[in-house]
Amino acid sequence: MTDTTFKYYIIYKPFGMLSQFSKEEEGNVTLADLKMTFDKDIYPVGRLDKDSEGLLILTNDKKLTDALLNPNYKHWRSYWVQVEKIPTENAIQRLNQGTLIKLKKRSYKTQPAKVALLATPPKLPQRNPPIRFRKEIPTAWLQVSLTEGKNRQVRRMTASVGFPTLRLVRHQIVDLTIGSMIPGQIKSLEKAAIYKLLDLNKV
Repeated sequence: MTDTTFKYYIIYKPFGMLSQFSKEEEGNVTLADLKMTFDKDIYPVGRLDKDSEGLLILTNDKKLTDALLNPNYKHWRSYWVQVEKIPTENAIQRLNQGTLIKLKKRSYKTQPAKVALLATPPKLPQRNPPIRFRKEIPTAWLQVSLTEGKNRQVRRMTASVGFPTLRLVRHQIVDLTIGSMIPGQIKSLEKAAIYKLLDLNKV
């Protein structure tokens, strides 16, 4: 396969959509429901769970996929995370230093992260369906950046320090961002551009 046959897309994965093309159950909403027909060799790089939104890369470039999923390369992924209640400084410090979560019934200590309380909510499209607010419980937004991606890790992390996740949006991988994209939107990128944004030229 030559470089000219490689294709690169980013999408804003909507809430409720699976990060795959196959429908395992009737009623599943998948990447096949996007308003575009992709070549059969195009696959998502990693995944966002059904309840999460935001930046997802699709490509047939296995070098890019392998590099982004290889834990040795430490690519930063950043999320906007709406949580119940207002996180304390102690909770944020614990998230930054690494916190214990449950993975497959075992305890796992997360690697150091970059977590900060946002002064104002990020500008995002309304979620469909919207978050169910409770008047007596305030909410806050965090920016959480990680170099690892365990199953439902961000949700497990915020829950472990007492602040359950209500909404989770991945907005950035290294320097590649969703910008002003809306849920379901697709953008095509050139190899040189996406490799530069993902800092893959040295890989």
